[in-house]
Amino acid sequence: MNKASLKHLIDVAAGRTSADVVIKNARIVDVYQGQLIEGDIAITEGVIAGIGGDYEGKEVHDLAGKIVAPGLIEPHIHVESSYVTPEEFARVLAIHGTTTALADPHEIANVAGMNGLSYMIDASQNAGIDIRYMMPSCVPATNMENSGAVITAQDMVQPIIDGQVDGLAEFMNFPGIINNQDSVIDKVMVAREHDKRIDGHSPMVTGKDLNAYIVAGVENDHECTTIEEMHERLSRGMYVFLREGSVTQNLRMLLKGVTSSNNRRCLLSGDDVQAKTLLELGHLDNSLRICVEEGLDPMTTIQMATINTAEATRLRDRGAIAPGLRADLIVFDNLEDFTVQRTYVEGELVAKDGEYLVPIQRANYEVVESSVKYKDFSEERLVLPLESDTVRAIEVVEQEVITNEAIIQVDRDADGNFKYNPDIPVVKIAVIERHHLTGNVSVALLKDYGMKYGAIAQSIAHDNHNVVVAGTNDSDMAFAVKELERLQGGVVLVKDGQVIADFPLPVGGLMSDLTAEEVMAQQDAINKVAHEKLEISHRVDPIMTLSFMPLSVIPALKITDMGLIDVTKFEFVPVSISE
Repeated sequence: MNKASLKHLIDVAAGRTSADVVIKNARIVDVYQGQLIEGDIAITEGVIAGIGGDYEGKEVHDLAGKIVAPGLIEPHIHVESSYVTPEEFARVLAIHGTTTALADPHEIANVAGMNGLSYMIDASQNAGIDIRYMMPSCVPATNMENSGAVITAQDMVQPIIDGQVDGLAEFMNFPGIINNQDSVIDKVMVAREHDKRIDGHSPMVTGKDLNAYIVAGVENDHECTTIEEMHERLSRGMYVFLREGSVTQNLRMLLKGVTSSNNRRCLLSGDDVQAKTLLELGHLDNSLRICVEEGLDPMTTIQMATINTAEATRLRDRGAIAPGLRADLIVFDNLEDFTVQRTYVEGELVAKDGEYLVPIQRANYEVVESSVKYKDFSEERLVLPLESDTVRAIEVVEQEVITNEAIIQVDRDADGNFKYNPDIPVVKIAVIERHHLTGNVSVALLKDYGMKYGAIAQSIAHDNHNVVVAGTNDSDMAFAVKELERLQGGVVLVKDGQVIADFPLPVGGLMSDLTAEEVMAQQDAINKVAHEKLEISHRVDPIMTLSFMPLSVIPALKITDMGLIDVTKFEFVPVSISE
């Protein structure tokens, strides 16, 4: 802001000059004191000039006693997990009252590297909300997988200097920090040397290991699955993000650990939220409703999605309704259902009664078009020899990204290979490297996915985004994998050698170029077929649940293109267990 703009802002605040916009007859949420106050809101050049009193404006919006709160701020989310591009993502968030989103683009970065980050930034330039990006810190997530790119500490420096990113995104390689790996500490030092924050990711890390992780400069965590984990992090100065996503839903449980003494260190977050969830349930507005349903005070609830987040993410120009802050505002009727009726971003009305008012201008995504290519893949690569009937399997945990290690008995054929038995809830899972023609194929077992027939293959496989396939027989699995190559990214369902449903994702094999409503329709169709024809359990999300099975930084057992990983030990383990 230059001197002339500042003097004009002061004149408006003092009432000497008319504001650009005045919001009248509003009940204003005062997040500083946790109360409602009444009065006008004067806005000029996108900034709140003053509140209270009686202001004059070139444009007047009379709210007739409705409630005005600060715009909601999402501290950690992956746009790619919505299956829509940033322009469309902004539309859906805006109608639900989110005015700022701190996004981690490590999904597309794991596919396309720095080109992926550049595409996401470009695609967000014309968005109706403020989508800000963090620098992906772990591309690839670990050295136990192949992804589409490698981002080094040196690669991170210029985007940070140029202000393209706000800091380092979730540092998933917590063992690398805890064990002082040089290349990992180099990345930490980039953030520290430029005074940028570091987002955390430390599932089930505790005690001295947690101390070591935090002392490196990590400021927050969104992976708490117990109240004990939450309280341990809070006691060590971390902010804790209470997550409510499409699959991982920790909010209701963690709310039991929120108190009047610690709530200012607690934030609301989505992390991985599909477009379908956003359209049907909402975003942070849905989290607000859940908080109130669970008995949390509405004012505390709003603080957890506004001022707490602004402070935790160092966004000092927003998060409250006060003179000098951005005029990011939302309007609703009451403090229970939080139905957003209007959304303002920098004083501009961007959404009203569920309608997005900003023209959508899509960025060219040619640099991140899907690339699915294999080397020496065949059905024979999916055969799984076993040394005994006793095996370890990845066990799905409902509504969680974490998995268990299940030790179970399975059937083998005459050659000693795994044989699917419909009476045992175990199917085969494989990961096929799709970026660099390495020819890598790893095969393991998946328990409690609920599949009874056919196969499902997809190019969404956090975080390396190789191709992951699950199935009851090698023939359908191989056919699905090959069809995915033809489709160049997305999801393919196969039964008895026939494609029974598909879901193209041409943007990096992760996102569609369609509207959120069109994506939801495609996803509904996929889910219906997956549940009814393949008999995947109705208790799991077919696509997103499978997509997390290769996530090698979340305990306990995961699979990458290089093999089966015990994440608690960060070492490869065999499927067979010797008897």
